[in-house]
Order: sequence, then structure tokens, then C-alpha cells
Amino acid sequence: MKPEITPRAETVDYSRKWHAMTAVGIGVFLATVDGSIINVSLPTLVRELSTEFAIVQWVVLGYLLMITSTMAGIGRLADMAGKKTIYMAGFIIFTFGSALCGLSPSVNWLIGFRILQAVGAAMIMALGAAIVTEAFPPFERGKAMGLIGAIVSIGIVLGPALGGLILGMFSWRWIFYVNLPIGIIGTIMVHRNLPNFKPKGHQQFDLWGALALCFSILFLLLGLTLGQQQGFFQPLIYLLLVLCLILLMVFLFIENKVAQPMIDPKLFNNPIFNVNLTTGFISFVGLGGTMILLPFYLENILGFPSMKVGLLMGIVPLMLGVTAPFAGVMSDRVGSRKITMIGLLVMLFGFLAASTLDQNTTILGYACRIFSVGAGIGIFMPPNNSAIMGAAPGPQLGIVSGLMAQSRTLGQTVGVAVIGAIWAGRTLFYAGTASTGGATLAPVNSQIAGLHDAFRTAAILAFIALLLSIRAYFQEKSSSMK
Repeated sequence: MKPEITPRAETVDYSRKWHAMTAVGIGVFLATVDGSIINVSLPTLVRELSTEFAIVQWVVLGYLLMITSTMAGIGRLADMAGKKTIYMAGFIIFTFGSALCGLSPSVNWLIGFRILQAVGAAMIMALGAAIVTEAFPPFERGKAMGLIGAIVSIGIVLGPALGGLILGMFSWRWIFYVNLPIGIIGTIMVHRNLPNFKPKGHQQFDLWGALALCFSILFLLLGLTLGQQQGFFQPLIYLLLVLCLILLMVFLFIENKVAQPMIDPKLFNNPIFNVNLTTGFISFVGLGGTMILLPFYLENILGFPSMKVGLLMGIVPLMLGVTAPFAGVMSDRVGSRKITMIGLLVMLFGFLAASTLDQNTTILGYACRIFSVGAGIGIFMPPNNSAIMGAAPGPQLGIVSGLMAQSRTLGQTVGVAVIGAIWAGRTLFYAGTASTGGATLAPVNSQIAGLHDAFRTAAILAFIALLLSIRAYFQEKSSSMK
């Protein structure tokens, strides 16, 4: 059954929808490749910039913190100034930041330029779904979201391989210079092909609300990141988390008082929006937390070399890319809720299957267990994103797109910290007095037992998301019969 055509859909020219998809696809590909390519270069950066891992990891962390904390504000700005304007500015800033990263004389300059680069990446990542939602008719929205999912998987798979190739043939600086021609082409494509929908009426930006939300999320991410590195029972971690809660309450107070809030509280009166945003966040907590553990399992437990580890890590994004387009098309035909439930069920099965990995698992056994995780997220993500964007009022597409992207990256960050801590804590618990160092130095049996608990935790999260989705299905079915 096709979704109902909204009045907004009847007044929009969809003839250039594939031009818009091409422009958005370039942005998604660029941001995804850059996010995965840099990880391969970290050992090289430690050596070439004469620094240490504790410092150079902020090349990645600073980038992620800036992206995640600014997406919602960028979405609101796009609703005020026009999505094309902000999206094209994102390409320009990202490309300029990439050039500066390649010219960095030291690791501190590199970290600073990566934060600048992240501002551009946040503009690109926050608005892609909103632009596609405007460019495609509602009955093809799922297909469009599925194609974006496929592009994401291509970027994730190609990033590490491209990074290894560049590092093997050129300087590390070309990790960033390779973005320049893509960024220039993308800027031209955006300028020529994106529709320039201008918002009507005078609007004011909720600066204080935006700052409160931005720093609330930033303190949360810093607390989780530093807590994972230093331990969660440190005074600094408590301080950061308390500041996060205080600023979150300030944000909620502001949003309920100002005439034009950054995030309209009425958005959360829509049950479809609430459920899909929540299940998306929960799913990426489980996915982000478990995927960060797999390289340790493959390398430390199974003893595979780095190249083979990289190939095996590609199974999840590869399955995402295979299933996402089909899931998007099917959601256009039968509705998003049924497909999201199937995706969550497949993901739940994948997490449970992965909880049986051990030191004797073969490559085939690993692949058979882990492919369901990638297939599940690929089936779940396009219809879920389509439903979220479909529930967004036309004037608020930008902020909803930003919130959706923010919930995804925030979920991954929370998952890395929380599920990573569960794995380390349970591993040391199982090791007992046999452990003389951290979790990665614990006996193999203890690490395996901790891994099982981590994947079971992810399975519980997937089960909770599935229950929420089932409940929403029956509520929607009941309301449609009235």
C-alpha cells in the first residue's frame, strides 16, 4: 500500500529527483569514506608526526564529537536559510578543511583542521535525508533511502582499502588530498542540480537553545569517551555527565519558552516519529558497540593478519548495501513498519548467533553468524528513516533530518563506550586473578566469555527495539480501523 500523498508532494517538481540523488550520493560517499579511511592511517600518523596514540586518536574523536554535537543546529539553520545553501557550504568547508589537514605541520594542527572539516561533514550528513525527501515523491521515499544506505556501505567498504592503497604508494597527506577533486565535483553538482526551496516568512534562530543542546551532547560524548579510556568512576567523568544533564534541562526549559524553538516540542506528539527515532538510536547502540569489538576478536583471538581482518569486517557493510535497496522498495509497497520489524528480528538473530563465536570458529562460521547483523540493519534502516522523514512537517525537514543523523552517530558513540565497558568489565570478571593487565591481555576464554555477554547485551537492545516496533504496529493498525 502506497503512502498517502501529502499536499507538499503535489506541488513539487520531481523530474530532477535523480540529479538530486547524485548530488546527495556524492556527499554521503565522501563523508562515509573519510570516516573510515582515517582509521587505517592512525599508526602512520603516530610515526610520521612523532606523537603517541593517546593524542593522535583525537584526530578521529574530535571529528566525531563535532559532527554529533552540531547536527541538530545545522538542521534548524537549513530550515531557515534553505537546505541547498547549507549543503553546498558543507561541501566547500569540508573540501577546504581537507586541504588544510593535508598541509598540517603537526598533530595539533591536524586535530584542529579535522574539527573544521567536521563542520562541513556535519552539514552534509545532517541534510542528505531532508533533500532526498523533498526531491522524491512519498511513494518512492523508501527506495531513495535504500539507495543512500547502499552508498554508505560502499563508502565503508572502500574506505579502509583505499586508505591502505594510498599509504602504500603516497604520503599520509594524500588521505586528505583525495577528497579535493570529489569535493569540487560535489560542490558543482549541488549548485547545478539541487532544488532551491526557500523557507517562507521571517524566522529567528534559537541560539541559546542550540548552544545548550550542543554542549549537553558534547559533555555526554566527552564523558563517555574519557570514561572508556580512564574509567567511569573518576571525578571528571561525573562532572561532565552532571553538566550534560544540567544543560539538557536548560535546553528543555528554553524550548518550551521561546516562540521559535530550535526543536519544536510538538514534533514529539507524533508517535511514529518517537518510536522510529528511538528504535534507530537503540539499534545503533548495539551495532556500534559490537562492531568495535570484532577487530579485537579477529586479530587477538583468531590470530588473523590486518588485511584479512579488514576484509572480514567488510561483511556487515556489504550486507547492508545488498539489502538496503530492496528493503526501501518493499517499504514503499507494503509500508515501513512491517519491514522495520523484519529488520530488527534479523538483527536480533544476528546478535544471538554472534554470541556463540569462540576461538575455534572458522572463517565460514564467522561469516554465517555475522552476516545477519549487516542484513538486519540494512533491512531496518531505509524504511525506518523513510518513516521518520515522512512524519516531518515540510518546514521542519532539516531539523528532523539532523536529529535522525544525530541519533545514529550518538547511538554509535554510546554503544562503543557502554558495550565496550561491558565487554572489558565482564572479561576481567571472568579472568579473576588470572588477569595481570587490561581486558585485551586477559586469557582467551575470559575474552570470549566477555564477548558473548557484549553480544547478548546488543541482542537485548534489539529485542527492546523490536517490542517497541511491534507495539507501534498494533497501535497504528488500531487507529487505521477507527
